[in-house]
Amino acid sequence: MDERQAVIAAEAGPARLDKALATAFPDVSRSRLQALVRDGHVRHDGRVVQDPSRKVGPGAVLAVTIPEAAPAEPEAESLALVVAYEDDDLIVIDKPAGLVVHPAPGHEAGTLVNGLIAHCGASLSGIGGVRRPGIVHRLDKDTSGLMVVAKNDRAHKGLTAQFADHGRSGPLERAYLAFAWGVPEPRTGTINANLARSQRNREKIAVVRDGEGRHAVTHYRMEAPLGPEASLLRCRLETGRTHQIRVHLSHRGHPLLGDAVYGSAFKTKAARLSEPAKAALAALGRQALHATLLGFAHPRTGEALRFESPLPPEMAALAAALAAEA
Repeated sequence: MDERQAVIAAEAGPARLDKALATAFPDVSRSRLQALVRDGHVRHDGRVVQDPSRKVGPGAVLAVTIPEAAPAEPEAESLALVVAYEDDDLIVIDKPAGLVVHPAPGHEAGTLVNGLIAHCGASLSGIGGVRRPGIVHRLDKDTSGLMVVAKNDRAHKGLTAQFADHGRSGPLERAYLAFAWGVPEPRTGTINANLARSQRNREKIAVVRDGEGRHAVTHYRMEAPLGPEASLLRCRLETGRTHQIRVHLSHRGHPLLGDAVYGSAFKTKAARLSEPAKAALAALGRQALHATLLGFAHPRTGEALRFESPLPPEMAALAAALAAEA
C-alpha cells in the first residue's frame, strides 16, 4: 500500500481533481488516478471524493492511497528471452520471429507478455494497477528485432508519449531492414499514404485516400541489391501503424520477400530464384523484415539510449544466397 499526499500550490488556479493529481504525482498515469478516485482511494481535505472532474483550488490537501498491484492475469511462463538492456523501469528485448507479443484469442499462452511476467517478476510494479509489462509498441508475430517494454506506470507514460509524438520531443529512432522484390525508384524516398483496415479482408491493412484512415509515413533507403530480383532496404518509421512497412512497400510494387499476405502476387519472381535462394527463402518462412535499430530517451533520466540488432541467421543466409546470384 502506497500512501501519498500533496498540497495544491497557492499560486495555482482551480483545476479538475484528476488533472491536479496528475501534476502532483507524475509517475502515475492520469487514467490510473481517475480509477483510484472512482474507487474511493482519494481524499480532498480529509474527505473521500469519487468524481475525477471535481474542481480543487489552491491550498487543497490531496491524499491518495495506491493499493498493491493486482497479480497479472496472463500466466507467467519461462521463455528464452534475448535481453538487450534492462533496469528498474524498462526492458529492451530482441524478439525472435514467431513470438506473439500479447495474449489474444488463439494465442493465450507462450507470448512475450507471458515470458516477461516470469522474467521480470517483482520488478513489475504495476501498469494501471495490474502487475504486468507495459507494451508501448508491437512487432508482428513474424517480424524479428528490438522492442522496449515498460515495467511501471511512470515508464509506460513517458515511453508512450515519445511514440505518440513520433519522436518530435525526443531521440526516438526506429529502423528496419527489409528484403523487397525489385529495385525502388527513387532509391531513397518517402512513402506517405494513409492506412486503414481493408473493407474486403478485415485481417489486412490497405492504403486509403487522404482524409481517411490514419496518417502513415515510411522513409526508405536502398542499402544494396540482392541479386537481380531483390533489394535490401533500410526503412525508418515516422509513424508506427499496423503492418505499415509491409503495406507501404507493397503499395509501391515492392512487397517483402516471404510476405504471404501482401506479396502473394510475386510468386513468379520467387520461382525465378536459384535453388539455393529458393531454399533459403523457404527456410525463412516469413516476411523478411527485422527491427534493427531502436533509440529513445529514458523516461526517468532523459538519457538517450540506442540499441542495434544484426540480421538474424535465417535472414543473413537468405541475403547471402540472393547476393550469390548477382
